[in-house]
Amino acid sequence: MSVDRPVLVDADVMLGRHPRRDVGGGTVAELLAAMDRVGIAEAVAGSMTSWLHDPARGNRELIGLLAGQPRLSPCWVMLPDTCGETGAGFAGAAVEAGVVAVRAFPLDHGWDLAGADAASVLDAVESVRLPLLVDAGQTSWQEVEALARAHPCLRIVVGGVGYRKLRQIAGVLDRTGNVHIGLADLSSHRGLEWLVARFGADRFVFGTGAPYRDPAEAVTRLLWSELGQAEVAAIGAGNVHRLLRRETRAA
Repeated sequence: MSVDRPVLVDADVMLGRHPRRDVGGGTVAELLAAMDRVGIAEAVAGSMTSWLHDPARGNRELIGLLAGQPRLSPCWVMLPDTCGETGAGFAGAAVEAGVVAVRAFPLDHGWDLAGADAASVLDAVESVRLPLLVDAGQTSWQEVEALARAHPCLRIVVGGVGYRKLRQIAGVLDRTGNVHIGLADLSSHRGLEWLVARFGADRFVFGTGAPYRDPAEAVTRLLWSELGQAEVAAIGAGNVHRLLRRETRAA
């Protein structure tokens, strides 16, 4: 393997067993082995329990799972505070617990990304400068754009964008400055190259969608792309570290 291979930091992984997909046990050991297999140095990890069962319990358990794991950083799942499910002071508690990003599943959890119910929590997330991760299938591009306009300092990463979505992506990127695109399932032929040429590399964030997507997919698309070395390095790790307010580590 080339010594010039860029550092990769995965901003889109989940831990835990998926109830409807045969993706393994979702353990820390399995995740680290998958990262080693494809050359990923670090990952921002969320919890299947937080997504598919109980966000508050899953968020708490995630901190314990990642204790003593320097390559893995926690990502909590957020909810509106209308029912008090994740407790008061969610954003502050996240920062205190070492959480580096927040993830939203508005479709599955039954709320609107740009609606009034979640506005106060998103205000708090914005104020503590945690990035927000959301899959395109969980919301609409209209809501993403409305949220970006209402929260101009909130850094939003939209993942799982799929195939033949360049028109929607380009429109939102053109009209906003705080929306970023994750690489998991960004599968339009040479779509990444086209987007980078138009908007610059700093709007794109490496992520794999593991374990329900094979991480080799996103790795291959980035490393075999026609982008320059500096662009690949920025997308592979630099942009993630910038969103997380970190310095990029040397390879």
